[in-house]
Amino acid sequence: MSDAFKDHFSAGASGYARYRPRYPEALFAYLASICPEQELAWDCGTGNGQAALGLAAHFARVVATDASADQLAQAPMHPRVAYRVAPATQSALADGVADLVTVAQALHWFDLDGFYAEVQRVLKPGGVLAAWTYNKLRASPAVDAVIARFYADVVGPYWPPERRYVQAAYRTLAFPFEEIDAPAFHIDHRWRLADLLGYLGTWSATQRYRQAGGADPIDEVRDELARAWGAPEAPRNVRWRLHLRVGRRAA
Repeated sequence: MSDAFKDHFSAGASGYARYRPRYPEALFAYLASICPEQELAWDCGTGNGQAALGLAAHFARVVATDASADQLAQAPMHPRVAYRVAPATQSALADGVADLVTVAQALHWFDLDGFYAEVQRVLKPGGVLAAWTYNKLRASPAVDAVIARFYADVVGPYWPPERRYVQAAYRTLAFPFEEIDAPAFHIDHRWRLADLLGYLGTWSATQRYRQAGGADPIDEVRDELARAWGAPEAPRNVRWRLHLRVGRRAA
């Protein structure tokens, strides 16, 4: 992968902040429990700070970096979180200071060689790197079928090539660390139809479709999705499975 910053999300930063799912608290508690200490966590590719805020409940300091200033502008402030505009390969952290490095739904965009070198530099001996991703949500068979058609047939040609790593649950990405067998985690939310439509609008393929032709691809499935959902204000359970790669720097 190239080290050039591929900005698929700045244009939709406010929607990303509003509609992207939040990660479970149990994930951050687990990650803190396997770290040598809980002094400093670096959340790389933080976007709007979704993971950074979760880490702040368990670490004395969190440095959250992203190459997009527009994304960081949407991040909520927190007394233990410092936001910085920086590429994944240049954290500006000192050597050997981080107990944990996290990458939430962003590792597939990185220059992996450069990022991994930076992780090796900033992690303490025995420190932990955790990267996770999620693919399509699950709501109901009828809703899932419409989303699958939207994903593959409507915006399918507009997915960036890096999407293949998400589809493979990050198992095909290089990961040069002593791997840890992590437990399973899921994201669970109660959503209305408007939440789902807003979330589909944050997909990189949806935004690339709009940029290419000016039309909104969601219009092609809006009515079908509404029929599958039922009463638009009726909340439904939606779930994503998280796929984790967790590893430790050699002590």
